[in-house]
Amino acid sequence: MKLKNKINATLLLGTIASASLLSVPANADVQSMIVAGGCFWCVESDFEKVNGVLDVVSGYTGGHTESPSYRQVAAKKTGHFEAVKITFEDSVVSLETLSNYFWKTIDPTDPHGQFCDKGSPYKTAMFYQNTQQKSLFEASLAHINKTKPFADEIVTQLLPASTFYLAEDYHQDYYTKNPLRYRFYRSSCGRDSRIKTLWGEIASKSHHN
Repeated sequence: MKLKNKINATLLLGTIASASLLSVPANADVQSMIVAGGCFWCVESDFEKVNGVLDVVSGYTGGHTESPSYRQVAAKKTGHFEAVKITFEDSVVSLETLSNYFWKTIDPTDPHGQFCDKGSPYKTAMFYQNTQQKSLFEASLAHINKTKPFADEIVTQLLPASTFYLAEDYHQDYYTKNPLRYRFYRSSCGRDSRIKTLWGEIASKSHHN
């Protein structure tokens, strides 16, 4: 299992550390979280830097076509979101912390997509897998609505989780496999500049590492 850099999500900054799934104690409380935040390359990169996150995979969810391909999803005819599934150790980082971190990595005010990517696959959402997650996501949304430093309405949806289909291998860890192309895409798409305009900070200072 490959080593992955992490960033302390509680502080949204922190010491870079390394971890692997193989090092997780057998009695660890391992959970998962599914979110959509536009381009899954970027969401995967942001969350893989969080301390306590064990793995992040890119995929498709929320649509009506079985086992969709990237080409089908990108054609905007399957109803799927580009999404990620985050596996994390609850004793190190909580679902509440990850939920609050999520908001600071997206533009939750855009009903049409994210940054330079527009259309249904790029809309934002949080997919609850049980009633506990639903309640926590609702509380996180209520909190961010009260504390957001901008006036625009938050349009990110809270939706019940459905089948999560893994994206093709070349999409997984794209930011590490193709760092130059990834950095150019992220910069030219205006993701970090828009996040800074909205939130006054970049949630993860190591987006480009």
